[in-house]
Amino acid sequence: MNWIVNLFSNTESVAHIALLYAVVIAVGVFLGKIKIGGISLGVTFVLFAGILAGHIGFTAPVDILTFVQDFGLILFVFMIGLQVGPGFFESFGMAGIKLNGLAATGILLNILVMFACYYIFFDTSNPINLPMMVGTLYGAVTNTPGLGAANEAMGNVFTQGNAPQIASAYACAYPLGVLGIIGATILVRYFCKVKLEREEEQLNEGEGVKANQKPYKMNLQVTNNYLEGKTLLQVHAFLNRDFVCSRILHDNHISIPNRNTVFHLGDKLRIVCAETDAEAIMAFIGPVVEVEWPLQDYPLVSKRILITNPKINGKTLGGMHFSSAYGVNVTRVTRHGMELFATTSLPLQVGDRIMVVGPEDAVERVTSLMGNSIRRLDAPNIATIFVGIFIGIIFGSLPFAIPGMPVPVKLGIAGGPLIIAILIGRYGYKIKLVTYTTTSANMMLREIGLVLFLASVGIKAGANFFETVVEGDGLLYVLTGFLITVIPILIIGTIARIKFKFNYFTIMGMIAGTYTDPPALAYANSLCSKQAPAVGYSTVYPLSMFLRIFTAQIVVLFFCGG
Repeated sequence: MNWIVNLFSNTESVAHIALLYAVVIAVGVFLGKIKIGGISLGVTFVLFAGILAGHIGFTAPVDILTFVQDFGLILFVFMIGLQVGPGFFESFGMAGIKLNGLAATGILLNILVMFACYYIFFDTSNPINLPMMVGTLYGAVTNTPGLGAANEAMGNVFTQGNAPQIASAYACAYPLGVLGIIGATILVRYFCKVKLEREEEQLNEGEGVKANQKPYKMNLQVTNNYLEGKTLLQVHAFLNRDFVCSRILHDNHISIPNRNTVFHLGDKLRIVCAETDAEAIMAFIGPVVEVEWPLQDYPLVSKRILITNPKINGKTLGGMHFSSAYGVNVTRVTRHGMELFATTSLPLQVGDRIMVVGPEDAVERVTSLMGNSIRRLDAPNIATIFVGIFIGIIFGSLPFAIPGMPVPVKLGIAGGPLIIAILIGRYGYKIKLVTYTTTSANMMLREIGLVLFLASVGIKAGANFFETVVEGDGLLYVLTGFLITVIPILIIGTIARIKFKFNYFTIMGMIAGTYTDPPALAYANSLCSKQAPAVGYSTVYPLSMFLRIFTAQIVVLFFCGG
């Protein structure tokens, strides 16, 4: 039986190290599924499993733990960047600007409350207390990537081996952070005297937040005398609004219009446009009517086509000349589960699904051109991921000298790959990089990176965890973490409601996105039958995730280095 003893005790053995990670991750994931009051800690429980393993001496060499921790962090933040990149800059539009402004303000308030708690409750002469408060901050806001960024930045401030184990403070604040986010959101509801039934009615009346590029379909009859004899191109130029006319009914004859198609009074049009432009287009062309489109003299079909041909990556809809070259119209694009109106300037990406309308033979020609091969997307574009990581690490290693700083500022292995991943996710098509990964593939790589990071941090922190928490300031970390969680939500949630008049369900989604907290979003979705919480969450999530990681680096380098 000595082989079993050696397997668990020989910390230099590769088998032992693999076994250690397997046990910690498996136990953490299974325990994280347990719900108390309908809320679970999820994969973050891997951190607690790692702490327990480290405390009982089930560990591995520090250099191995550090490598796995850093590699997991790089993989995690890079895949987050690829996911949020395509919608990162598009989230700043109309209501999105206000929501992102509120989210950024909330993140700043989290940091300010952290410093207030530090000066009120802790001995400022002890150099360890501020770093531990940074760990408390990221546990309070339930943001693991921020913990990783702060942990990595500690290595640039403290000498090797002397960096504080801030994961201990993070572990203290995290459980109450999850509960505090939901609880504070409920308090906002009572403070502002919100009635959920009325908020649902407002969403039904269309008063919730809408995506500017959400496609809107309608059948119109031409009644404007000005349009008699005008071409589709002339109507586009006069209206100065983007819309697609996918088919036209003239004298009981259905055709696919192009830029030279002439409009006549009484023509019936199938129009697809951005939701915000629908009213103006209707007022200019004519009223909505019912049309029996199946009455046609040659077969027209509508088909969703999957773009898998890398040569299409980055080309705009207008540059493809679908109408003039192929005799079809593209009315909308589905990207990452969201439907977009097919503007002429919209660049196509591998993985997009386009809705094509036209004669069956023409649609089939476009299908062949686009690829439409699901099997081709099953093969991951792994080269793009590692090229991006390579560039991100170099970018994160660039030193930026700032007057008054003891050491140059670096974005590090968290900030550098994150920024590069966002840029590649948004603009990679311009340099012919295929950035598409299936949602499941992205989530798999993210979760693997996250559990490797959490397990490593927990195992390293476990040796001194109980001395730090039970015999030290553990209860104080819990208290200050709760204040860091709740106070900004009460302020931002009230402002969003009273000053900006946002729907309460949108505010719930915005708060969940600001704290990047899926349990809070799940709670919001359980109260609302509409998509308002998800819209609020997705609008602020990209910027919030970026700011959480970036501010972690800034706080550590600027304030913990003195």
